[in-house]
Amino acid sequence: MTENQNVVFVSRPGVNGEPKEENFRFEQCPYPVDIQKDEVLIKTLYLSTDPALRYFFEMNESTGVDYVGPWQIGETIEGFGGVGSVMKSLNPEFVEGDLVCSQYGWPWIEYFVRKPDKSFQKVDKSLVGGKISYCLSVLSLTGLTSYLGITEKGHIQPSHTLVISGAAGACGSLAGQFGCLKGCDRVIGICGSDEKCKYLTDELGFNGAINYKTQNIKDELCKHCPKGVDVYFDNVGGTISDQVIKQMNKDSHVILCGQISVYNKDVPYPPPIPEETQQCLQQNNITRERFLVLNYPEKFDESLKQIAEWLLSGKIKVKETISEGLVNAGPAFVSMMRGGNIGKQLIHVASQ
Repeated sequence: MTENQNVVFVSRPGVNGEPKEENFRFEQCPYPVDIQKDEVLIKTLYLSTDPALRYFFEMNESTGVDYVGPWQIGETIEGFGGVGSVMKSLNPEFVEGDLVCSQYGWPWIEYFVRKPDKSFQKVDKSLVGGKISYCLSVLSLTGLTSYLGITEKGHIQPSHTLVISGAAGACGSLAGQFGCLKGCDRVIGICGSDEKCKYLTDELGFNGAINYKTQNIKDELCKHCPKGVDVYFDNVGGTISDQVIKQMNKDSHVILCGQISVYNKDVPYPPPIPEETQQCLQQNNITRERFLVLNYPEKFDESLKQIAEWLLSGKIKVKETISEGLVNAGPAFVSMMRGGNIGKQLIHVASQ
């Protein structure tokens, strides 16, 4: 076999620019023929696309952190998660045919050689119910972020009203269902289309949904949250979050999952907020701290066990927006950043 393909990073969108399809280039590249001791040859089946690749890390010249570097022009893109099949192994821990996944450090290429580290895990097919893409959505850092966000940072109680922005996205759609399963009194989602609102209420069991593009957020929050807001799962930031925070009760909690409204702007994280919003936080003793799921590794196994139990018993519904072919990885990323996905945005690269 001599054919291979990858996605190369060819230009930066600019510090305050939106990602464009021309920032990415699909190419043919050499098939890896040299495999050394302890290495495996992997065929990529699915890739994860994640908004954090734009804001926190690789698309700017500097990432602002010392533990990850920016994408280099002309090189294969190094994404976050991926799932693949072992085609050949010189590693005693893996055999041909094993399914493996990793939550970070997966290149946007069909075939590659890697010496597996702790991030590479064998896929337990019994947990994913036959859908290996779940390794990158519900049974991944995405699912853990949603679950641990509402339990560890949100301190969810059965009497609580939970509001979620970006509610039809990868984390938001799961966080709302977890809130329902944890017994929240009301779960309200905010998203950007009537289709997404209908999905939240009709399929996922949300008590209400608000289309921020066509409805008055303040008025709708008052209608849907008559007792105020106790927990806010914040995926977007900006003016939407300012409106939600004004409706929050004393001693309530904001879960800073993401701030996609400012991901194309050169601002620190968490981004600055208006003085009026800051005063509201202080006066009502509302917690608003950065949430990073990697700070809770000791809770991963127990949390994934609970999520898998709900998934296999049909208590969780998972929707994924899947683009076909590595050639569409760049366009899929751009679409996701513009809100074109429902649930997790994935790329189907190849079949097993």
